[in-house]
Amino acid sequence: MTQPPPPGVDPNVPNVARIYDYHLGGKDNFAADRAAAEQMTALFPDVRNAARENRAFLARTVHCLVDAGVRQIVDIGSGLPTQGNVHEIAHALAPDCKVVYVDYDPVVVSHGQALLGRGENVEVVRADLRDVDDLLTAVSGEIDFDKPVAFLLFAILHFLHEADKPYEVVARLRDVSAPGSYLALSHATESMPEIIGDALEIYRKATASLALRSHAEILGFFDGYELLDPGLVYPRDWRPDADEIFPNTSVSIGFGGIGRKL
Repeated sequence: MTQPPPPGVDPNVPNVARIYDYHLGGKDNFAADRAAAEQMTALFPDVRNAARENRAFLARTVHCLVDAGVRQIVDIGSGLPTQGNVHEIAHALAPDCKVVYVDYDPVVVSHGQALLGRGENVEVVRADLRDVDDLLTAVSGEIDFDKPVAFLLFAILHFLHEADKPYEVVARLRDVSAPGSYLALSHATESMPEIIGDALEIYRKATASLALRSHAEILGFFDGYELLDPGLVYPRDWRPDADEIFPNTSVSIGFGGIGRKL
C-alpha cells in the first residue's frame, strides 16, 4: 500500500483480509500483513495454492448460482477487491443480478466503495456478521428477502468462535431468506495437526483468530439446506473446470459446499 491507512487502522497489526490479498498476489497490504503471510507460507507451503483454489471455487459457485436463476447475491466477508470479483462474474452472465458486498473492515469497505460502489447493481456496505441482525438491516435496502438470495460465506466462519454463536448466525440467514435461496461457504479445518498451534498463534496476533472445525462440524452449517453434488468437499474438487490447473497438493486446508434452502 502506498497510501496511508484510514483513520483507526493500525498498519502494524496483521489483517486477515490483507493477508489473504497477499496470498492471492494482491498489493493492498502492509509489511505486517506480508510478514504474517510469509510465516504461514513457511509453515504450510501450499497456503497460496489453497487461496487460489478457494478463489476459483468462488468463481464456480457464482456461475452455478446465476445459472440456477439466482439474481441476488450477498458476499459476506468479501475481502479486498481482486481479479474475478463476484459482481464481474455474475454480471457477465446476468447483468440484472444484484450483488452486495459486506465486510466489517474499514480498509476493505473504503477500497470496495472506491472501486466498486458506483457500478450498477453492485453495493458495498460495512457490517459485522457477528451482529447478524444489524447486517441484515444494512442490506435490506438492496435485497428483497421475499425472493431467493444467495449468501456467500467464503473463508469467514472460521473466524467466528463459539461465543459468537456461528450456527445461530447462519440459521438466522437461512430463516430470513425465501425457499430456493442458497448458502455457499468455505471453511478451514485441522488438516495438519502438527502445525496447527503455530498457525493459530499467527492469527491470534492478527485482527481475527482462527476457530478451526471438523468436516462434520462444518457440515452442521447446512442444517435446513439440501447440499448440491458433490457435497462438502475440498474446494478444488467442487465441480472443477477442465481448464483449471493447480499444483498437486497432498493436503487441503478446508472444505467447501453449496446448499439450497428446502
